[in-house]
Order: sequence, then structure tokens, then C-alpha cells
Amino acid sequence: MSNRTRRQRGFTLVEMLIAIVVIGVGIAGVMLAFSTTARNSGDPQIRHQLLALAEEMLEEVELKPYQSAANTAPSGCARDTYNDVLDYNGYSQPACTVDGTAISALAGYTVNVSVATGTLSGVTEAYRIVVTVARGSESLTLVGWRTNYGG
Repeated sequence: MSNRTRRQRGFTLVEMLIAIVVIGVGIAGVMLAFSTTARNSGDPQIRHQLLALAEEMLEEVELKPYQSAANTAPSGCARDTYNDVLDYNGYSQPACTVDGTAISALAGYTVNVSVATGTLSGVTEAYRIVVTVARGSESLTLVGWRTNYGG
């Protein structure tokens, strides 16, 4: 049998090297995607917690009466003596319950509230409420309005 009739089988060394490089680049890309996903997997949980805290605080403020009323000053981060919307203006504390009990699972979160007079669609008796919750470099801001609809 001559060399021309005999067929070679298998890969050449060059083909093997090219295959190894192509597979290596593919695996590196997949590992980078997994690394990025794993590194950011906690972020959605933090965003959900930021949103939950901001919504809770905004609802708490919006449910208070519009008209100012005298009250006693709270201690620490307690809000149990707040009895109108303006009491929350300047509030800047770590996450805690209404009576001022720190929530250990939310250590590192801070809640800031500002209340300012404004005009909402022609309604002059309105407060613009801005709630910002932050944890490290992550923050979330919600804006709501409270009008004097009852008086």
C-alpha cells in the first residue's frame, strides 16, 4: 500500500493546540459570567430591603395628620411621639422600630426623611415627603405627597 491510499486518522498537533485555545477562551468567558453573577447575587436582596424600608417609612409619614400639633421630643430613633407630618422633617437615623428599638438584622441601613411645603397640581397646602434609605454605596429614594384634604 502506498502512502497515497493510506488515510491518516486523528488530529495534528496544530489542530490540537487550536482546539485547546478555543476551549480555554470559552471556559474563561463562562467563568467570568459566573463570577459576575455570584458577586452581584446579594444586590437584589439589598435593593428589596431598601425598598421595603422606604415604603414603610413613606407610608408612616403620609398617614400622619397634616396639621402641626405639639408633642414631646422622642429619644434616639424613636418616632412614637410624632403626631404630624412635619415631625419627620430632618429625621436621619439607623433602621429601628417606631418605639426606638434597633433592628439588628438591618444594621448598616440608614433612613433619612425630609418634608417641605410645595404645590401639587394647584393644591397649595401640600407637603413633599422625600424618604431616602441607604446601605453602604446603595441608596433608594421615594417621594410622596401629603395634602390637607381634611381641613
